[in-house]
Amino acid sequence: MMSFEGDGSSSETLLENCVHSYIYIKFCGTSMDFLFEGASASHSTHHEGHDQNQRMVEDTIVNLNNENIEENSSLNDINRRTQELVERIHTRRSNNLKEIESFQKVLVDKVTEVCQQMKQKLYKAYEENSSEMGLKLQELTDVLEMCTKLHGELLEASHVLGGLRDGLAVSGVAEPVTD
Repeated sequence: MMSFEGDGSSSETLLENCVHSYIYIKFCGTSMDFLFEGASASHSTHHEGHDQNQRMVEDTIVNLNNENIEENSSLNDINRRTQELVERIHTRRSNNLKEIESFQKVLVDKVTEVCQQMKQKLYKAYEENSSEMGLKLQELTDVLEMCTKLHGELLEASHVLGGLRDGLAVSGVAEPVTD
């Protein structure tokens, strides 16, 4: 029977009583069988045999108690070691979780910092591009205004030329111009 505490619980006491009874019956039964087989044995031999058997039983009980104490001590040692191992495992797991949380915080901080740097670079690029695009858009606007002005002048010239052509067609044939 295995006990984890060795506190003298009822199961241990019951076990000890069973062992003591078994040993007593074993030794006493053997000696009594021996005495009954040898019918010529005297009362004093029987008494000496009984005393000797009683001493053997007591010695065996003492040895069993010592073994029980050693077993309980070993069990207590195993329990203590097991508890220490469980505590070390728990401590290591706690430390692992703390390290992961610390790493996560550092990682989040680093990612946040890198994102902020990227935003700043994008805003700077937007500003630089905006200035360049503004200049190019201004140039485009100037060119379009000039095209619109030229288009208007060409329309006006086209109307004038159309009027001249119509005027020449009415007066007849155009005379060649001589110098």
